[in-house]
Amino acid sequence: MSETAVGIPRYKPFGGPQFFRQGFRPFFLSAGLWAVAGLVVWLAEVQDAISIPTAFAPAAWHAHEMIFGFAGAVIAGFLLTAIPNWTGRMPLQGLPLILLFGAWLVGRAAMATSALIGAGIAAVLDLSFLALLLAAVLREILAGRNWRNLPMPIALGGLLLSNILTHAEAAGTVTTGALGQRLGISIVILLISLVGGRIIPSFTRNWLAKRQGASIPGARMPAGFNGFDRACLAITMAALGGWVAAPDAEVTGVALFVAGLATLVRLARWCGHRTLREPLVWSLHLGFAWVPLGLCLLGLGEFLPELISPMSGLHALTAGAIGSMTLAVMTRATLGHTGRPLAADGWTAAIYVLIAMAAASRVAASLLPDAYGPLIWISALAWIATFSLFTLRFGRILIAR
Repeated sequence: MSETAVGIPRYKPFGGPQFFRQGFRPFFLSAGLWAVAGLVVWLAEVQDAISIPTAFAPAAWHAHEMIFGFAGAVIAGFLLTAIPNWTGRMPLQGLPLILLFGAWLVGRAAMATSALIGAGIAAVLDLSFLALLLAAVLREILAGRNWRNLPMPIALGGLLLSNILTHAEAAGTVTTGALGQRLGISIVILLISLVGGRIIPSFTRNWLAKRQGASIPGARMPAGFNGFDRACLAITMAALGGWVAAPDAEVTGVALFVAGLATLVRLARWCGHRTLREPLVWSLHLGFAWVPLGLCLLGLGEFLPELISPMSGLHALTAGAIGSMTLAVMTRATLGHTGRPLAADGWTAAIYVLIAMAAASRVAASLLPDAYGPLIWISALAWIATFSLFTLRFGRILIAR
């Protein structure tokens, strides 16, 4: 990953619908819509208002769709937009993009109706999206000889494997659903740690350099990616690997806590406190902050289970880190890649505040059992409001020019 990982790539002349000219358009908009629809359906399910005809247990369906449906769409949109800039090759447009997007849509329908069409058929249909995305990304990386970004197809291969593990349990083959969920979450968090470690200090440095006083002698600037970052990534990878394989082991708890502290120090080196005037920048820092918090809560939960539920750390990583970072990246990339000023208006700032409220309420619900019910509803409503606002504010941009 280079610090220009989300620059503006070259595009071929395209006479088709604007919506399929750039990969981020269909996938970012659909991620926002599915974040709302998926949670509304889930809430209706737990309230016994509806019954989803899925071969998955209801909670497993909810987790799957947040990891592989929602986050999968965001990852696809980001990679399809960033890779042309990394490789210098033309992006996926038109019919190939439509087919890939169609595979994502078919996967969502297959997951929701897998009890009707059969778990095996649903697995093939759902897995086809990640398989096609992996093939497209790997082809571009190899054709562009962009060896530095080989971690991206490797991560997609890991996501594909984790999805296979969840489908294997739904088909009644093996009990690997929880393992697949942990692996999928871990891979997304590692992607956030890797990509965030490149773009956050870079974007922060660029923003500070444009502000009066940024060049005052002695004024600290964000640290660039270096050996400390590599060490933090290695520690985080090892800790999450332990969580995937042995989540209840004491050594895993220690590793997760150490990884959380190291990641917190890493975040502190990026000067987030100097970005409070621009939501488009501080949202990245705030979103990334959920990573060390989630890792520390998971680690402490191993030793203080009576005080800290494992679900608190889990939701700090999912609703917190994944929810916040995806929004921070989607909003910035949408503005930048459509030629708009890189500055957040009041509605965009509200999106960042609402997702923080949703995540904080969900984490608090796991830590405060007496207030669990009200906090869950606050979290759910804030999440729905967040992505509804994102869809309204950015949907017209993604569909039009």
